Amino acid sequence: MKNDTVLSMRGISKTFPGVRALHNVDFTLCKGEIHALMGENGAGKSTLVKVLTGVYQKDSGQINIDGIDREIRIKSPQEAQDSGISTVYQEITLCPNLTVAENMFIGRGNYRFINWRSREKRAGEILTKLKIPTSATRQLGTCSLAVQQMVAVARAVDMECKVLILDEPTSSLDEHEVELLFSLMRDLKSRGVGIVFITHFLEQVYEICDRITVLRNGELIGAYDIKDLPRFDLISKMMGKELDEISELQHHKKKEVGEDAPIVYEAFGLSSVEGIKPFDFEIKKGEVNGFTGLLGSGRSESVRAIFGADRITRGKIRINEKEAKISSPKDSMKHGIGYLPEDRKGDGIIEDLSVRENIILALQVLKGFFHPFPKAEAEAFADKYIKLLGIKTASMDTPIKSLSGGNQQKAILARWLLTNPQYLILDEPTRGIDIGTKVEIQKLVLKLAEDGVSVTFISSEIGEMLTTCSKLIVMRDRKIVGELKGEEMTQTKIMHTIAGEATQDA
Repeated sequence: MKNDTVLSMRGISKTFPGVRALHNVDFTLCKGEIHALMGENGAGKSTLVKVLTGVYQKDSGQINIDGIDREIRIKSPQEAQDSGISTVYQEITLCPNLTVAENMFIGRGNYRFINWRSREKRAGEILTKLKIPTSATRQLGTCSLAVQQMVAVARAVDMECKVLILDEPTSSLDEHEVELLFSLMRDLKSRGVGIVFITHFLEQVYEICDRITVLRNGELIGAYDIKDLPRFDLISKMMGKELDEISELQHHKKKEVGEDAPIVYEAFGLSSVEGIKPFDFEIKKGEVNGFTGLLGSGRSESVRAIFGADRITRGKIRINEKEAKISSPKDSMKHGIGYLPEDRKGDGIIEDLSVRENIILALQVLKGFFHPFPKAEAEAFADKYIKLLGIKTASMDTPIKSLSGGNQQKAILARWLLTNPQYLILDEPTRGIDIGTKVEIQKLVLKLAEDGVSVTFISSEIGEMLTTCSKLIVMRDRKIVGELKGEEMTQTKIMHTIAGEATQDA
């Protein structure tokens, strides 16, 4: 083991009921190194960090600190902190109503007997040393998000951390704030702190990091020096080779729409509170298009803006060639737009309601809750779509939380199909469901297009996008960086576009 190794994880495995989250994963961090931990959703990044910080207990493997060939056992976040491992999360976990100094020392010593004048002096020295632009006596909530992040880092550094984990620290920061944080990271690197940097922003990885470790499906793909891993290769390793095309879908030809097809929805300079760069967008009648890019690229935020699920801050919208005002999902629903969200459990199903109640929910919203459907009519609606989509449930009165993920997804699809939409947005409709249900949903999308419904389809699986969509909008770092159609729609071209590189001739 090298003398400059500050952290070594070997053969780490972790299994949850029915899910193998990590399998024999290695990770090595050196002193004075900024090391990116990369991978798509479900790759195992969060699980690895939670094993390291004592949130989860590993099933097997070994963890060593400071290059000492003696395993340490971390059973809680406090033990991780005592071992010199600190984590700063994407969401600020400090107290905005307290001062900077109080936040830096909270939980350390008996609050009643702390000499706060001494602590404020110590906090001021740390802030000066780390060049953090705030004062120890300032209320934290009045500081920018970047400064709050840096205060969290300063707290970790003052506890003499050897390993600092930064989990998506820049997701809510503007460019100037990111540079302030990077300056602090470089300073800590010069002091010998090993930094694990988790982000979805490729530009930032290549600006600040020394090495990259890539995980995919809970397994280690490899560890690379930044100079030896071009962006295209990184994206390829994160996405992986696609499985063989699903043979059943080969018989279904993608819907190609003509140039003169009517435009159902178009947006000009659209942006939202989620920080998406202003973008133009259109979809024609019967067209299936898709937003593609790495997780965190802005795919979901873009369609949430299109649907009005996030507050629109600028831009104009035209529906069926007439200007429209979309200030809420209900406005979109009135215009015949449906939206299946990425977070099925958080934003899709109402867990304690029955399958029937979940299916009729959108149509009931349009009708008004003071005008409920007669039970017989609601049962007829539910029965039709349970049969049409093959939803497996004991009865339509079964709580939807009792259904499998795939059948919950079908029920949400049924909800929107019942509204007879002219435009349907499907964000990760096949995530976490079995292959058979995936095939059924993809077939349904193609059939809807044949019937004249416009569909925006988002999937992390590039093969699904290529099979289903006739046009792809490519995103990186919350902005559109390309649009692909026809013969341009290949996995290689998509990855080169995400990376910002020209496609190399074979």
